[in-house]
Amino acid sequence: MTLFYKVEEKPPFLVSLLLAAQHLLAALGAIIAVPLVVGGVLELSTQDKVVLVNAAMLVSGVVTFIQCKGIGSVGIRLPTVMGTSFTFVGVSIAIGMEHGVGGILGSALVSSLVMIIGSFYMASIRKLFPPIVTGTVVTLIGLSLIPVAVDWFAGGQVGEAGYASISNLLIGFLVLVIVMLLSQWGKGIISASAALLGMMLGFVACILLGMVDFKPVQEAAWVAIPHPLYFGMSFPVSGIIGMSIAYLVTIIESTGDFLALSEVTNTKLTGKKLSRGILCEGLGSSLASLFSTTPLSSFSQNVGIVNMTGVASRHVVAITGLMLICAGLFPVIAALVVIIPLPVLGGAGLVIFAMIVSSGVKILAKTEHNKRNSAIVAMGIGAGMAVTVRPELLANLPEIMKVVLASGITTGSLVALFMNLVLPGRK
Repeated sequence: MTLFYKVEEKPPFLVSLLLAAQHLLAALGAIIAVPLVVGGVLELSTQDKVVLVNAAMLVSGVVTFIQCKGIGSVGIRLPTVMGTSFTFVGVSIAIGMEHGVGGILGSALVSSLVMIIGSFYMASIRKLFPPIVTGTVVTLIGLSLIPVAVDWFAGGQVGEAGYASISNLLIGFLVLVIVMLLSQWGKGIISASAALLGMMLGFVACILLGMVDFKPVQEAAWVAIPHPLYFGMSFPVSGIIGMSIAYLVTIIESTGDFLALSEVTNTKLTGKKLSRGILCEGLGSSLASLFSTTPLSSFSQNVGIVNMTGVASRHVVAITGLMLICAGLFPVIAALVVIIPLPVLGGAGLVIFAMIVSSGVKILAKTEHNKRNSAIVAMGIGAGMAVTVRPELLANLPEIMKVVLASGITTGSLVALFMNLVLPGRK
């Protein structure tokens, strides 16, 4: 694809701020959601949940900045947004129920060695991802995210009050149309910032319709002080084992994200570069544990923004990292983003996530069309979407298998990898 700004290019500062804000809006909700879900299930106090959330934003910003800019052998140096990962939610809740938040953080700190050590073997792992597997994984990333965007579009979760109400659908559709029109027919910065402009106009429409609750902004603190080791730490063996499995799953998911990112940025992803990215993620998760929040991973949704806008500058996303740091230190900033109604995010999200599917299809189009490749694609996407659409399939499996297979991206990737290795005719 033709890029508006390439990986090493630096747009003017004000333009960079505008473009970085798109990534912030796409990521911040998910970054906040993970600690809120874990804290809510564990029935933590409001103050404890605030500590988890502020630390999540702060550390996500620091690791995003390092991932984009790079420090020595750490950081992939691509436009990668990092944030707290839903992969760790289930295992975190299980550990927290028995050992408290300190058990979660201690287990995550020790288990991050799995990712740190694993990063030194990524050159070998990279060889397991030929174009047919890469295309399957990238396509699956987009397909797995679309149901999330659909729920945003409708205003929440199935069964909630107001789900798929006419007002929600109209706002979502308005944002979707604006984003599509600006990205296709806009010129220069207008096209590159289509998602942000669409969400801004949708937000204004929501304010006029009385759909925005400003109470969280009024209640948010102006300044937040970081709280390292706030919850203390313990190191239960069962927790370390569970977290280690979750880190292995995250390596597979992040490898898929980095492969997708290399495709949309027209950058060759070498084993060495992949190692730097995974190492940064492992060290970042260690930092997250020390600063009192859950582990991190790369964010798939931001790959779609790069693809849609053609802005591949890593320096732009590094500014997103600085914005996340500010959101962690000044919670009132994060509150302004959190009050954006879900249909606004859904309208833009549908376009953004569908763009990831488009990237995957583009990779698959370059592969040889034969029975072997068709079987890999069919089984990989089929298995991944089965888990994504019907997670109840895993209800009666052992807990270890639930942790490994809970993500449709991981399930589909493992199936595609396995079939590529066992089917005859592998080059």
